[in-house]
Amino acid sequence: MSATVIQFNPAPGISSNQRPKVDLNDLLTRHDVPGPRYTSYPTIDQCTESVGVGALEDALKGRCLGGLRRPMSLYVHVPFCESVCYYCACNKVITRKHDRVSHYLNCLEHEAMLIAKKAAGNLTPVTQFHMGGGTPTFLNDKELLGLVQGLKMVFPFAANAEMSIEVDPRTVDENRLLSLRSIGFNRISFGVQDFNSLVQKAVHREQSFESVESLVKAARRLGFESINVDLIYGLPKQNPERFAETLDQLVSLSPDRVALYGYAHLPERFKPQRRIHSEDLPDAAGRVALLAQAIERMQGAGYDYIGMDHFAKPQDPLAVAKRQGRLHRNFQGYTTQPDADLIGLGVSAISKVGSVMVQNTRELDAYEDALSRGHLALFRGHELTRDDIIRYSVIMGLLCQGSVQFQDYSQSHWIEFESYFEKELAQLRQFSEQGLLDMDEQGIEVTPLGWFFARPIAMVFDHYLHQRSSGHSKVL
Repeated sequence: MSATVIQFNPAPGISSNQRPKVDLNDLLTRHDVPGPRYTSYPTIDQCTESVGVGALEDALKGRCLGGLRRPMSLYVHVPFCESVCYYCACNKVITRKHDRVSHYLNCLEHEAMLIAKKAAGNLTPVTQFHMGGGTPTFLNDKELLGLVQGLKMVFPFAANAEMSIEVDPRTVDENRLLSLRSIGFNRISFGVQDFNSLVQKAVHREQSFESVESLVKAARRLGFESINVDLIYGLPKQNPERFAETLDQLVSLSPDRVALYGYAHLPERFKPQRRIHSEDLPDAAGRVALLAQAIERMQGAGYDYIGMDHFAKPQDPLAVAKRQGRLHRNFQGYTTQPDADLIGLGVSAISKVGSVMVQNTRELDAYEDALSRGHLALFRGHELTRDDIIRYSVIMGLLCQGSVQFQDYSQSHWIEFESYFEKELAQLRQFSEQGLLDMDEQGIEVTPLGWFFARPIAMVFDHYLHQRSSGHSKVL
């Protein structure tokens, strides 16, 4: 693929001869450094065992103090999968024994009731519900229906709540999609990763394009409001020719949204990845070329770049929200929903209520044992400090709105923005010189090209980054 070259318009304080034509591939390579995805700030790895049930209970009881009525988001983690995908870094349990499901569902029910009890009447309607995994469709229709109905008996659901589920295309057919729709799911995400048979075989996730195409068409006929497809770049056996075919097939499906994730090869941390041969992986330059190729193809097909690794059709609510400055971000990624308190249920699930963030244990046996004894299965948490809250608002402002107006933040947080972030503003000058953002005495504005580098720009404001610089995969 030929290099993508961009000519920048000069920003305030930068003359045109300081902004030469820039090769997009070169920029992607330069900024491909380890960093968080910022579904929260601080990130979950800042949690410690010293913050737990007591902090969460206080946060739940204080949800509606002073008349505040924050909406609620609900996440349920289903860890079970029938087979292992070699690339996967999710918290999962590989099993073909469905008899484990019943006990797990009982634990989810107990956990939901414990949360509701500790909230002491301070529950507000759930406006966003998401099931992830693992493979949520490991549960059969009866189990899924019982789970959703049980949750609705514990938590109030808004009439227009977004209800989404992640689906492994190999586990469903049109009748199954009809069942999901009748249960109440109105959004669906198909995990495809790649359509090439050699790549699929290398990661142990084989499925035909024709089968996925049939499911996407069925989902559209059944009235799912949003259809998302997940792809991964940087997988073994991927090259520009094979990936171009996958991108063409993806575009032909015409999903409403596309999530394009970079594969992080960390075999020392994730045992299944040890089955992937390192020599089959594209090198750093090859990964960047695949990403640039995808960006060019998706935008050429008319998709808007939302941020980080998401694309959407221009009429999709996510794209509309970005244009109108209403984009938000939470543990499920980009959303049109306003900032909500998140309740996470299930093994490894994360909750964030007010300024308290907690995570359940990642071990299934420990999770089930705690709930069986009538206790929440928390193992670590974090209470946001004033500095955390200030930095959170700046990072989310950059990732969601693409701008930070100094006066707004100074007034809302009682700080002098320029002096509070003097060091960070100096570090941002390199991005300005590269045409990735515009800076003046009023604020910071991410340029259209800069959206592709939102994560490294936001990382400048991360106070904890130096403490965990080796704990994350690369941002591109």
